[in-house]
Amino acid sequence: MRSATREGAHVLIDTYGRVATDLRVSLTDRCNLRCAYCMPEEGLQWLSKPDLLTDDEIVRLIDVAVTSLGIEEVRFTGGEPLLRPGLVGIVERVAALAPRPRMSLTTNGIGLRRTAEALKTAGLDRVNVSLDTLRPDVFKALTRRDRHHDVLAGLAAAAEAGLLPVKVNAVLIPGLNDDEAPDLLAWAMEHAYELRFIEQMPLDAQHGWKREGMVTAGDILDSLRTRFELTAEGSEERGSAPAERWIVDGGPHRVGVIASVTRPFCAACDRTRLTADGQIRTCLFATEETDLRAALRGGAPDEEIARIWRLAMWGKKAGSGLDDPSFLQPDRPMSAIGG
Repeated sequence: MRSATREGAHVLIDTYGRVATDLRVSLTDRCNLRCAYCMPEEGLQWLSKPDLLTDDEIVRLIDVAVTSLGIEEVRFTGGEPLLRPGLVGIVERVAALAPRPRMSLTTNGIGLRRTAEALKTAGLDRVNVSLDTLRPDVFKALTRRDRHHDVLAGLAAAAEAGLLPVKVNAVLIPGLNDDEAPDLLAWAMEHAYELRFIEQMPLDAQHGWKREGMVTAGDILDSLRTRFELTAEGSEERGSAPAERWIVDGGPHRVGVIASVTRPFCAACDRTRLTADGQIRTCLFATEETDLRAALRGGAPDEEIARIWRLAMWGKKAGSGLDDPSFLQPDRPMSAIGG
């Protein structure tokens, strides 16, 4: 178990001895794509503006997390976080905190071409960009938007701005892009991007996910091995890192596979999540939340907010429950939770 103090600060520890040092902050539930595995074509009922945390509220909660609860890394997510008007200012203010957390952003990349340089200047360290296909027609079928060229341009802009390493996240869907794993890896290696395949998770708004229809980590590795030699990176367990990494053709390139469903990493999870409307979630698949927005707007001091947060994390369950036949998909879809 990790130390329960960091420079005298309390930390977010649960009853299983896991310490949360990684905070995922959703800045909005809105998105400018309609990915088939995430939401219906017509979109969703978005949160109203009064329900959303303000920029000041987001920065204050991150401040509490960093200075009082031992958070070391902050990942901004959505929805699509680049749709948040105050994003650059939020990044700049979080970068000024002491201790300064590492900061990253998960994005679909569409708006990255025009914002990458400003985000780097503000203090963002790196980005994760979602791209499931190299084929514009498949991209349009998957996302219901003709924006493939914008994502490619965003990736190039991120690399040019120095938001490194640029990581690319890909989800494979049967019958659509499940034949593209080797092509995606060859392309990522050519552009010096770090590619990570992610098993499709039951977080779609339509609740249409079926385990038997999923492309598994095993399937992905089998496909990659038709063109590349893969060597597992190291013999130690991956710890809290979500991706198992493989050395490609002897190196230096690597590819990651996040087997959230078939090989979950719950026992070493170090994450806590804050939704765009101020709810703490201890797990992507949690069915319960803890309201920090009400405490914040009710005038609670930082010490009280930290106490509520610690209590929420103390009750974190042992695992996601994905391997349990009685598993129930959470009501919130991924866009409303934050990745």
